[in-house]
Amino acid sequence: MRSTAIRRTAVAATAVSLALFATACGGSDSGSGDKGKDAKGKESAAAAPAAKALTAAELEKAALAQGDVKGHKISKAAAKDTISVDDIKVEKKVCAPLADALMGAQVGEPGAFTKRTVVSEPKKGDLAKQDGGDAEEAFKAAFDITTTQLALGSYDGKGAQESVAALRTAATECAAGFAFTAAGEKQKVAKITEEQVKGGEEAAAWTVQVEQSGEKVEFKLVALRQGASFASFSSMNLAAMGGGGDFELPTAVVEAQAAKLA
Repeated sequence: MRSTAIRRTAVAATAVSLALFATACGGSDSGSGDKGKDAKGKESAAAAPAAKALTAAELEKAALAQGDVKGHKISKAAAKDTISVDDIKVEKKVCAPLADALMGAQVGEPGAFTKRTVVSEPKKGDLAKQDGGDAEEAFKAAFDITTTQLALGSYDGKGAQESVAALRTAATECAAGFAFTAAGEKQKVAKITEEQVKGGEEAAAWTVQVEQSGEKVEFKLVALRQGASFASFSSMNLAAMGGGGDFELPTAVVEAQAAKLA
């Protein structure tokens, strides 16, 4: 399968992940949510006064760092491994926020912005499977690694609330799919399905099915707002990409970032 821009965002993290196999201990994420609570939070957020935006220095301190999430490797995203919002072109304007978040780019116009790459380490059980006699199980275990591109911004006024709203609208209006170009490469979102997640003052999540070179690959996308800060989490799993399977939301990563923003 040829390389695509959407895959390129995790190339560097993949190399780090492979190096962790022999020594890393892992944890597991479990998705959970409450649609009613999320809807209530959305209503209260609309009525609440605008929160104070963070400075660039404050945002850097609030962003996840190595050691903040057990069983995960966290690093500041390298510029060469990221795609700028200016390099993303969408056929339908309403779908643009979702394409931007999926690619790990900024949504809206934050006053301060930073990015992290978060890579899950192999679980103990998966490490054991790698030494087993079943080649298929060993392969799945070796590549059961979720890479999350975390994009975190702080906004003036109600920019953070508007970013969440824009993503919700895009997920609804573009649920049947849309095409876009990232770094000059054509991409196609085939389907968007809502997931349940909780965290911060507002949170929403989706499974985004992307068609790449005739294959369908699933990504997880989470939107989180706390005060004037908005974070998007775009996740891919190597084993799921190879076998076309599903994987869990990066719940532990989302919860840890929400806690640092609180």
